[in-house]
Amino acid sequence: MHTDLASAERRIYSVSRLNLEAQGLLEGGFALIWLEAELSNLSRPASGHLYFSLKDDRAQVNAAMFRGRNQLLRFQPRNGLQVLVRARVTLYVPRGSYQLVIEHMEEAGEGRLRQEFERLKALLQQEGLFEPERKRPLPTLPRQIGVITSPSGAALHDILQVLRRRCPQIPVLIYPSAVQGQDAPAQLRAALALANARQECDVLILGRGGGSLEDLWAFNDEQLARDVAASAIPVVSAVGHEVDSALTDFTADLRAPTPSAAAELVGPDLSRVAQQLGLQQQRLARAMSRTLSLPLEQLRHLQRRLRHPREQLEQYAQQLDELDGRLRRALHQRLEQQRSHLHYLERRLRSQSPSATLLRARQQLDSQRRRLDAAIQRRLQQRQDQLATLGHRLHTSSPLATLGRGYAIGFKQEQALRSVSQVSAGERIMVRLADGRLEADVVSVTPTEG
Repeated sequence: MHTDLASAERRIYSVSRLNLEAQGLLEGGFALIWLEAELSNLSRPASGHLYFSLKDDRAQVNAAMFRGRNQLLRFQPRNGLQVLVRARVTLYVPRGSYQLVIEHMEEAGEGRLRQEFERLKALLQQEGLFEPERKRPLPTLPRQIGVITSPSGAALHDILQVLRRRCPQIPVLIYPSAVQGQDAPAQLRAALALANARQECDVLILGRGGGSLEDLWAFNDEQLARDVAASAIPVVSAVGHEVDSALTDFTADLRAPTPSAAAELVGPDLSRVAQQLGLQQQRLARAMSRTLSLPLEQLRHLQRRLRHPREQLEQYAQQLDELDGRLRRALHQRLEQQRSHLHYLERRLRSQSPSATLLRARQQLDSQRRRLDAAIQRRLQQRQDQLATLGHRLHTSSPLATLGRGYAIGFKQEQALRSVSQVSAGERIMVRLADGRLEADVVSVTPTEG
């Protein structure tokens, strides 16, 4: 028993198992961490990965940044450089050495700017300046496009080149401003205020080309971001490249990944618009033709179908006679069937002398009679309803009903008048009303114009 207890308490690890469990504890005990330190022992093997140490004045730790991550670096790492990294804490199992795997790295000075950027972003977002509900759509066909940027920058050249290609007929107004340096935020705000005061443009592009976070910092000015959100003119923010972001990107009505992309979004392709307008014009012409021709065709069709009311009355009377005959025949046939069945039941009843059978037969006979009566009543009601419907339709299609609504029919020599060209001043006509007729002399004839 003592031997079994000792073996149960003794857990024998292999080195690889120990390192694996230690790796799990490290990775599970730390989330992604931010660390500011100095680069040293930098190594660049042919694989493209980076291996180095991160140190301060009292300690150091090994670190690795794999190729997929270091290709996104916007600076050249070198020994002695102070950096800010986001990393996972792990253990390299084959050597049993504790290390960091770097997910992101930037220069330490840029890191402070990044922290300030995140602080301002959180503040403006909390105030609701990023909400999609306050974003306005861009005009489909702007009358004039405004550009707030440096007049000597490559961004302006790219914007103008795209707009000349897509919509050379739309004028472009440039509001010049510095886009980098201490004076840039104030100049950008002044240019935006001038554009809103003049109201010369339907949409504004605010932006510049790429650069470091410090180069783009003017567009992270808190007051500029608020002015962009409050602009009466829709603003497209196009700051740097696709991977860059600025506060104006979030408060603007639309964010473009590059200045060229902003021009693509703002400037409509007028050649395509003209083509679409031509197609719409053709569709409209065809629709108008169909709209005009359809009533004429319907009128001709109705004229061909128009018949004298007497003929319609005769037809309805004939239909009524046919329906009445069919109803009578159907009722007679049903009565004959029921009589035949009744005779059959009577014969069976006479052939069966027991009183119980006779009673059941009599009950069955009563049931059949009630069903017959109910069927006759339903059939009569259906025919009466159909007859009432036909009578109503006959009445509504009668010209007398039309006269009852206030209309009149003019006759000349027993011929109904359809046009003023059939009578002349001085002639006598007969006018049929709902409750009688009258004779009238024509004083004047005035055709309808148009």
